[in-house]
Amino acid sequence: MNRMNPKPVGEESEPKVPTDLRQALAAAPMAKAKRSDLTPIARRDFISWIDSAKQLETRRRRIDKACSMLVAGKRRPCCYSIVSFNLYTALAATPRAKAQWSVLTPIERRDFISWMDSAKQPEKHKRRIDKACSMLAAGKRRP
Repeated sequence: MNRMNPKPVGEESEPKVPTDLRQALAAAPMAKAKRSDLTPIARRDFISWIDSAKQLETRRRRIDKACSMLVAGKRRPCCYSIVSFNLYTALAATPRAKAQWSVLTPIERRDFISWMDSAKQPEKHKRRIDKACSMLAAGKRRP
């Protein structure tokens, strides 16, 4: 820990809950309780999915849907690509790839994840993660 970055290395910061989502969760105590059982990454995925809406009406629908999914026991937003821990750590080790990943659209991220996940053998999957980081660091937006 240092003055520039007071957060210990490896500790995941808790995502800031947008006001409209916080209000919806306050109105749905069961959804709020289920959300508290999620991992920080899963909570971040819900927030990212909601924040990726381009129109206000879509955002409202996603907030309503997120509350109903949480009540139903869903731990991730539907139709939202899950970043594997291996990819997450590989991106963290490659700052240029991580920076490029953060500017990809959800569709571009899903394309990368689908391409990596299509390799069923663990070694091939690992090679694709490494190749994806190389491609991202080089500025490519598609596998």
